[in-house]
Amino acid sequence: MTRTVVESKTKTAVLGFDEPFCVIGERINPTGRKKLAAELEAGDFSTVEKDAVAQVLAGASVLDINAGVVYNSNPNPNETEPPLMTKIVELVQGLVDVPLCIDSSVPGALEAGLAVCEGRPLLNSVTGEEERLEQILPLVKKYNVPVVAISNDDTGISEDPDVRFEVAKKIVQRAADFGIPAHDIVVDPLVMPVGAMGTAGLQVFALVRRLREELGVNTTCGASNISFGLPNRHGINNAFLPMAMGAGMTSAIMNPVALPVTQKVIAEKKELVAASGIVLPEDMDDETFVTLFGLGSTKPRAGKEMEAIRAANFLTNNDPHGGEWIKFNKPPLKEGEESRGRGGRSGGRRRRA
Repeated sequence: MTRTVVESKTKTAVLGFDEPFCVIGERINPTGRKKLAAELEAGDFSTVEKDAVAQVLAGASVLDINAGVVYNSNPNPNETEPPLMTKIVELVQGLVDVPLCIDSSVPGALEAGLAVCEGRPLLNSVTGEEERLEQILPLVKKYNVPVVAISNDDTGISEDPDVRFEVAKKIVQRAADFGIPAHDIVVDPLVMPVGAMGTAGLQVFALVRRLREELGVNTTCGASNISFGLPNRHGINNAFLPMAMGAGMTSAIMNPVALPVTQKVIAEKKELVAASGIVLPEDMDDETFVTLFGLGSTKPRAGKEMEAIRAANFLTNNDPHGGEWIKFNKPPLKEGEESRGRGGRSGGRRRRA
């Protein structure tokens, strides 16, 4: 049975057909996050620290690290991204003990991350483009790490799933020429937005089955791509992920965290409640309020997608006896109980020097 092993200094995550679904946290990525990009250029890593811890607490097994900031002071990523990648990898692995996924389009940044990463990270990514194959596969071999293989090549991204399968097959074969086994290739078959292509879901499910049965490789995807541009994206994602798991997908790069309810939303809801004539206790705190009215939480917590994944793990017997499902559904700790987590550490989180 195919098993892709990724490791930190102290923990192992395994991607496999008979393993629990592997969630790769995507939040440490400045793409589309102007505030984070500005912070990183200014040397401020506070958001990175918060996102690293929040994703692990929400259930991420691996954290994706992307340092793709285009600096205003220097627009050349070949110069700026490698040292930034080094800094972020060192910082994150000092905060949390899950394996990392080193993610960049800049080969120098990939190697910089690999050079300082403890354990056996996942490398993200190689494509079927000839130049990219020649740049990345030697790194994969040199550092003996698994790699994400994206199913596009020099012709671009095909809408034909058969073409995407052939690109994946080509990457697996070229990797074998370098002595890289198929179990160290994690194929991303490329999920198209279902709003733009009605057959996108059916395509990826069929592709995942072929990749599993014919190539024997593990798979991943950018899970939120399926719902791009549509309302209630969480609803679509919640349906897509268990269906993809049923087809054989073994991991996804995604956001495991439901972001906190903002003060603006709380204030607007309180106005509506007051206007309806409901009188609330004067000492009701915001967390009790948002819980009472189904708004979520004032703190980062596991998102609905994580609930769907945990349930699917249970239903496919990758959570024997439902232990993780029961643990996931335990009531959150009350105020003041946080310091009594596992091993006496706050929230049960390990912190390393």
